Amino acid sequence: MRFLSDNAARVHPRVWDALRAADAGDAPYDGDALSARLDEAFGALFEREVAVLWVATGTAANCLALSAMVPPHGGVVCHREAHIEMDEGGAPGFYLHGAKLMLAEGEGAKITPGAIREVIDPIRDDVHQVQPHAISITQASEYGRAYRPEEISEIAGLARSRGLGLHMDGARFANAVAFLGVPAAEAAGDVDALSFGCVKNGAMSAEAIVFFDPALADVVRYRRKRAGHLQSKGRFLAAQLLAMLDGDLWLENARSANAAAQAIAEGASERLMHPIEANEVFIRLTPAERETLRGAGYQFYDWGADAARFVAAWDSDLGEASTLGQAIAAL
Repeated sequence: MRFLSDNAARVHPRVWDALRAADAGDAPYDGDALSARLDEAFGALFEREVAVLWVATGTAANCLALSAMVPPHGGVVCHREAHIEMDEGGAPGFYLHGAKLMLAEGEGAKITPGAIREVIDPIRDDVHQVQPHAISITQASEYGRAYRPEEISEIAGLARSRGLGLHMDGARFANAVAFLGVPAAEAAGDVDALSFGCVKNGAMSAEAIVFFDPALADVVRYRRKRAGHLQSKGRFLAAQLLAMLDGDLWLENARSANAAAQAIAEGASERLMHPIEANEVFIRLTPAERETLRGAGYQFYDWGADAARFVAAWDSDLGEASTLGQAIAAL
């Protein structure tokens, strides 16, 4: 009974079908017919003109998007526990050629305009200090918290007033949209680029970088090649992204994952560390309690000395999730 990570979930059958259908001759790299459909498909989803590039990983999506906004001598404001800070092995520094991550505080791994100002306002406008060039937020956050549209609007307003780019790490964007119950455009807000996650949500090896400023995409096309992410048979990545959008499979899968997370949380009561707003559940558990759950067959990650993280996926069994919640309640 696996609740380790949504990265461990199966590939959705409709994605496999799309991959098989794409297994025919076509132009290499991103010159194929499927890749050519991405701008229109994502443009319809977000109700505006976009330029979309595929890559294989969320780390590449985040870092390549930011590389178009931030020079090597610049900085990116993000939460202290943002994925780009904690879980990407220094990739932002690598892709951005030394640009600095400027860390802000915030409850639930979310940042506010006030927290951003606390970081950037003390910086002098001179060559001796790293200047901020972009803000990066995560939707849903690393603790499974969803930014409301008005929160994003406030951050975007600050970014525009200060001339900063705005990037959204959307590894679990689908889960946030499913929770918020708003259109994708509202859940993204006025960002310049969105890393639209699919691998955690039923795809195999494809993520989308959605550029709301198409000029940024023109820069990243070159950087994607230089970074080794221009795959020769790009139609197989495009096929996965299109399959996820077809019939709102991306949203259907996220709703299933969110429902399983809610089922787990029902047994946690006061143990819950954060409200459940996506598909991650953080629960206070002693080492002995964690071993009891593992002895019953549940797989999950420890979260520090006295807590655990459970992640539901699109293919999580709702009955198993409910039973896990009952097992937690019985501890």
